Amino acid sequence: MNYQYTKQFRQALVQWFLEEQRDLPWRRTKEPYQIWVSEVMLQQTRVDTVIPYYNRFIEKYPTAESLAYSPEEELLKMWEGLGYYSRVRNLQAGVREVVEVYGGKVPDNRVDISKLKGVGPYTAGAILSIAYGKPEHAVDGNVMRVLSRVLNIDADIALPKTKKVFEQAVTELIDHENASAFNQGLMELGALICTPTSPKCLLCPVRDYCTAFHEGDPSSLPVKTKKLKTKNIEYDVYIIRDQQGRFLMEKRPDAGLLANMWQFIMIERQADENSLTKVQKQYNVTLEHNSKETILSFSHVFSHLKWHIDSYLVDAVETNANPENTAYFTKEQIANLPMPVPMLKIWGKINA
Repeated sequence: MNYQYTKQFRQALVQWFLEEQRDLPWRRTKEPYQIWVSEVMLQQTRVDTVIPYYNRFIEKYPTAESLAYSPEEELLKMWEGLGYYSRVRNLQAGVREVVEVYGGKVPDNRVDISKLKGVGPYTAGAILSIAYGKPEHAVDGNVMRVLSRVLNIDADIALPKTKKVFEQAVTELIDHENASAFNQGLMELGALICTPTSPKCLLCPVRDYCTAFHEGDPSSLPVKTKKLKTKNIEYDVYIIRDQQGRFLMEKRPDAGLLANMWQFIMIERQADENSLTKVQKQYNVTLEHNSKETILSFSHVFSHLKWHIDSYLVDAVETNANPENTAYFTKEQIANLPMPVPMLKIWGKINA
């Protein structure tokens, strides 16, 4: 793209964004910490889903200092339902470093901000450009899709090295006078107009500068190889109720998927064993004969993993010493425990 086209492209994009941008809560602030929170929440999560979470989160943790040392269980409960819980753990670790090392001020340069836990190239660029007005690239999937079409880049965006191509392109194109509106404009364009399928080219503010539009096939870009095959796992989930009306729950390990979240007793289904017998032995409970009641059967999808769940309510007539990381809780106590979405779905059915 020559200089004159670049200048016109910038102007058209920035003007469109300033006039047409959605009114989102994180766009009403230039506070770097709050923008950081929004960018972490928006990773792999729809805007409409994020809005209420963001508002509640900022109300409870309005500053870096208020988040830095909050209890993990409280934090997970605030994040409950958003998924990808490593995001909030990394966010807190990074914010704590900001408080301890930088006096509560989020660094305003890429070198220092990139050292923070959980802050990758995109998040760094988003904070620097939106909060500080720095002309730094912030390349996510939306940006790669838009620029692959505008600049006719046919490199495979599933390959990590390809992101460097787009980062360089943004660095050359970005509006130094209004980096915030330029970067957010690219993101907004990808979200609303230059969508993965059926892009709304006739509504596009930068259509005149789009190579793919003039060549007649924007939908053929970007090039992206297929995702990894999803792994399927079958589970039996037992909601064990004791004679006092409490429910047995276990805490997941402190590393890995859904770390430190609480769940009902979950056993991977095996063809050669009775999962209910395994539960009684493993969790030191004697279950009431024929008390098993089917609650819910459903599937839950993670990034490259799919859980197929059958859930049952069973009554315990005798409970002995609990294994480590398990405990009985009342309904009121369960309401305050951070639980993964599949467990919330089962619990909601029981309480319906």
